[in-house]
Amino acid sequence: MYKDIDHCKVVMESLSGQRPSDEQTFASIDTLSDRLHTIHKMHRRLVDVEFSPQVQALVEQETILAIS
Repeated sequence: MYKDIDHCKVVMESLSGQRPSDEQTFASIDTLSDRLHTIHKMHRRLVDVEFSPQVQALVEQETILAIS
């Protein structure tokens, strides 16, 4: 769907207000989340690596919007 996108850049720009937090932002977060889960499976020492509190808040915002 969004193959040519720098997912980290999309999320960083959304967090900084340079772009809206839209469908592309949440798709990028999903992609990065999948990659993070893969890393956790491959490298047990990195299991404590997680998204920043700002990204976690953005994910919570999406969940609240989806419920509303």
